[in-house]
Order: sequence, then structure tokens, then C-alpha cells
Amino acid sequence: MTMIDSRCLMENGGGSGGSCFPCTPEEEKKIVEEFNREAERDLKEGNLYFVVSSRHKGYVRWFSKWESYVGRGGVDNLDNGKSLEPQDLDVERPGPIDNSDIIECGSSNDGDELELVRTLLEGRDYVLVPKKVWEKLVQWYKGGPALPRKMISQGVFNKKQFNVEVYPLRLKLIDSRDDSESTIRISKKAYLQELYEKVCSARGVEREKASIWDFFNKQKSSQLAGSKQTLEELHLLMDQEILLELKADGSPSQSGKDSTGNELALVALEPPRSPISIAGGPAMSNGHSSSYSLNLRPGSALNSSFTDMDDGFGVHSSVRRVEKGDYSEEINTQNPLGMHGELALAFGDLLRKLWSSGRTAIAPRVFKGKLALFAPQFSGYNQHDSQELLAFLLDGLHEDLNRVKQKPYIEMKDWSGEQDEEVADECWRNHKARNDSVIVDVCQGQYKSTLVCPICSKISITFDPFMYLSLPLPSTITRTMTVAVFHGDGSGLSMPCTVSVLKRGNCRDLIQALDSACCLKSGESLLLAEVYDHKIYRLLENPFEPLVSIKDEDHIVAYRFCGKGAGRKKLEIVHRDKCTPDILKCNVGKYFGTPLITYMDEDSPSGADIYLAASRLISPLKASMFLYYGS
Repeated sequence: MTMIDSRCLMENGGGSGGSCFPCTPEEEKKIVEEFNREAERDLKEGNLYFVVSSRHKGYVRWFSKWESYVGRGGVDNLDNGKSLEPQDLDVERPGPIDNSDIIECGSSNDGDELELVRTLLEGRDYVLVPKKVWEKLVQWYKGGPALPRKMISQGVFNKKQFNVEVYPLRLKLIDSRDDSESTIRISKKAYLQELYEKVCSARGVEREKASIWDFFNKQKSSQLAGSKQTLEELHLLMDQEILLELKADGSPSQSGKDSTGNELALVALEPPRSPISIAGGPAMSNGHSSSYSLNLRPGSALNSSFTDMDDGFGVHSSVRRVEKGDYSEEINTQNPLGMHGELALAFGDLLRKLWSSGRTAIAPRVFKGKLALFAPQFSGYNQHDSQELLAFLLDGLHEDLNRVKQKPYIEMKDWSGEQDEEVADECWRNHKARNDSVIVDVCQGQYKSTLVCPICSKISITFDPFMYLSLPLPSTITRTMTVAVFHGDGSGLSMPCTVSVLKRGNCRDLIQALDSACCLKSGESLLLAEVYDHKIYRLLENPFEPLVSIKDEDHIVAYRFCGKGAGRKKLEIVHRDKCTPDILKCNVGKYFGTPLITYMDEDSPSGADIYLAASRLISPLKASMFLYYGS
């Protein structure tokens, strides 16, 4: 374990939460890094993390300022990737922690109930810090508010991974007694019993009388019963509605259960309109489909796939007991590489709904829930890579439908001059001996692979199976930026300058490129700014501000000065139409053009000093206007 300076640790351990001086930036960095390593070694469900604003809509927020202050955020692209020390960056110590910019307006004041803006991305808009790191940051800097979030495990079998649940499940509760609506916030990993307790407590009803329904699309899809399932397994979605009903005394027992209390595997079957049946059983000549059975034990994982079949859309058909089907016979529940058949069942059910008559829209929430269960990277509602989704789906369906129960070991033979057809047939037979499914029949092929040893010139030819081919798109590591460069001393007119910079570079890279393109003299410097609505939107004074925060459509300008501008007062001049001011109508003219900036040499400039500086700055504009009208 890294030993931290005992003097700083003692300073941090005492007190009532005030600033921790004389703790240096280097000591703060060491303490935070040690706590981060400790948290990584002890990853487990339930660990508490805190959301801290990092960067939002191009602004550098609190955590990014702190990283620059302690020397963690700045990386020099031109100095072999070495991090610069705080004294090199000349970065001031950040003020109190400010998370207000990532909180949804109108949220409650409780930290665990505060709503975050829905479009936030980790690493761009916020960072997650362990509990101990948050406590130290608050002790050093104060501020807030605190935004605690718990770590959960996602995935099943050997695909589990830990993630922080930044956006807990938010459900809209409708009380059937008065049709009132309220919001329930709860983890998607919470068990159904916890939801009942939270709903009953919020609405003041007894647990024994409460009955909660899945009220998806304003329809009672299914009653939420059984305390051993999580809300994720019940396929409840963000902002979905649930219905609270009170059971009357002596109400009949719940339907859908046999005499032993076990749930039955029921599925709504609809007669197909064509002689072809898609994932719904064999079609009969009279247009009716025979019912089928999967022979599943009550309460099994496969059985849960059929608990919600209609999702509240389209025409409801009669519910029949499942008897016998076609694709169910090919489901491989024992394949360790598959998903125990659950992904195939969920996908087959989705296809059945899509091809059923009388449908207008389908919400694939059951399939999405199963997908997120086995591949947590596809959970949530952010954008995902469609190619990765299709690749995972095809691989998963193949393993779930693999007809080979015991895969034999096959030793590949070396090529010894056989014809391509013979080698291809042998390779395909070997592949089919271990992989045999409808996905292989329809979606897989072979491509020829030839290897030549550069030393002995031995040739090896194989025919490898493929299901999809990835083709690279042309991409570059640089981007072109056009910046209008203005003279801050009024010595000339502005000129556009187009430069090429690294996409992952920072503002210092852009300044250096403009320096070379504009042939800056010794002692001259540039100040970057973003202009919006003909006014200065922000000054890009941080040399390590990433260029990814600057969009292609942003209006970026640079002001050219003699000497450095640190510590000098700035004078900003904006252009506005000349008109008679009307205070009552707020008519003071419209802004136009690009603002001008210059530095004032005086600490307390007078009106005459400001007028002289402004006149000198706009003098090139007056000269150009005279020449234009004179011509």
C-alpha cells in the first residue's frame, strides 16, 4: 500500500469538514488515487459512489478543474504524453463543489431522490468517485449537493459485471381509488417485495390488501406477484406506469396458478393468416395453428419468458395451454456457451408478435430485458452500436439453438495440396460437427485463408467459417478548423485561418497551429473565444480544454496580442444597430458582427482610457468602410 504523508493524513482526519490546509495538490492527488485503488480492489454490490459534475455542454466543470489543479487532467500531446505539474499549469485551486448543472430542474432536495439530467454521459458530463473520495473532497472544498448512487451487478452466469446505477428505475404509480399519480424511485435490482413496501408506505395502505399491476400502455398486462423476482426480471421500464388496486375481502385467488400454487406457462396464440407460421408452431391448411408445450417446470427461467406476451398492443386472442411446438425442440438449455435458451425464447416470442394479425405497434421490452440480462452493455437507453447488437444476437441465438449437445474434439489436418473444394468440404463438415443450428444454415459461410511462412515458404490453406464481416470505414485522426483571427491592438483587419489539428487534441494544440499559420512574432500570444449570438459565449483560456468540446458548427475566434494577458483587464466591444433607445419596449438595437477584445494597461481605466482603446481597436474597420463607400 502507498504510504501517504502522515502530516496531511492527520490534517484530513480531524476537524469538522473545513478546508484541509496545508495539504498540497500533490498530496490531494495521492490520497484520491489511493482511495480509488482501494475501491477497485473491493468491488461488490451495494458499494456507494457519488456523481460529480465534470464537464457539461462544453463548459469545464468542477472535477475537471480539480484534476487540472492537482495535475491529473492535463496531458501534453507534444511532450511524449507526460502529465504536467500544477505549478506548470498555473491553475488556481477550485472553489466549492458544484453539481447544480447536472441536476434536473424541479428535483427534490434529498440527495438520493435528486433527478439527474437524462442526457448525461459518464466521462464527459460527470465522473463517479468512491465514498471515501467524496468525503475527502467535501472536507477539502465543501459544496455539493451529494448525489449518492449504489453499485449493482448486471448479467448472469459468467457474464456478470459491476456498474453504478446512476439512473435508478422511476415508475409512475397510479392509484385506482382516485386516479392520482405519484413517482416511485427504486433500484431495478430491488425485489418485488421492496416495491410493495415502498408503494404501501407512500399510499398508506396495508400490504395484504395491495395489488400492483403492470400497467404498460394504460392496460393491465399482468399482476406483479411473487417476491423472489427483481424489477429487472419483471421487465419494468423507466417511466413506466404501474397500477395500485385494493383487494376486497374474500377476493378469489389469482388466476394463472394451478392447485399447488405454481404459475402456469401460458401464451396467447393467434391463428396465422397464411400457411406459413413464423416462430408460432406448425401451420395447418385451414389457417389454424396447433398449440404446443415446452414441458417446463413451474417457476423456471424459461417459463418466465412467457409471463408477459402482449405488452398491451393489438388484438387479444384466447389464451391456451401450451402443448407442442417446432423451434422449442431445438432449444439447447445445456450449452455453457449459450443463454440456457432464454434469449431464443424471447426472440421467438418477439417474432410471433410481429407476425400476428391485428397488430399496430410492438414494444419489445421483454426481449430488451433478456438482452440486457445477458449483455449488460446494452442496458439503459443510451445509443448502442447496432453491429455489436446484431453480432451478439446472432451468436447468442446460434448457441441457444445448437443441435449439438456434446461437441467432439476434431484435430485439423495440414494442407497437402488438395483441391479447394475438398478442403472446403472437410472444413465445413468439421465445423458442422460442433456447430449445427438454423443460424449456421442461414447465416454462415466460409472464406479461404492462405498463410505462407516467410522462412520455409510452407503454405497453409484453411476455410474458416464466418457469420458477419466487419468492413472498416475511412477515418482520420485530424480535423480541420477555421478560426477568425483579430488584432487585439487594432493594427489590422481580421483574417480567416484554416488549420489541421488532432481530433483528440486540446486548445493548446489549436493555438500552436494558429501560431505557425499566422506567423506570430516573438512575444505575441493568442486568446481563443467562442462567439454565440454575436456575443462572447465563453473564453477558452484553459490550454487543456479538449477540442472535442468544440463542435464543427461553433464560431471560434482568436485575438492576437502583444505579451501575455494574465492579470490584465479585458475590454470587450460589441456591435449593435443604431436606434433610439426605448426602455419601455426594451428596444436597444440588435447585435451583429463579431465582438472585439483588447487588454487595458491601466488597473483602473478612466472613461477617456476606454474611449481611446475602443477607437484604436475599431480604426481598421472605419478605414475599410471609407474605402468601400469611396469606391
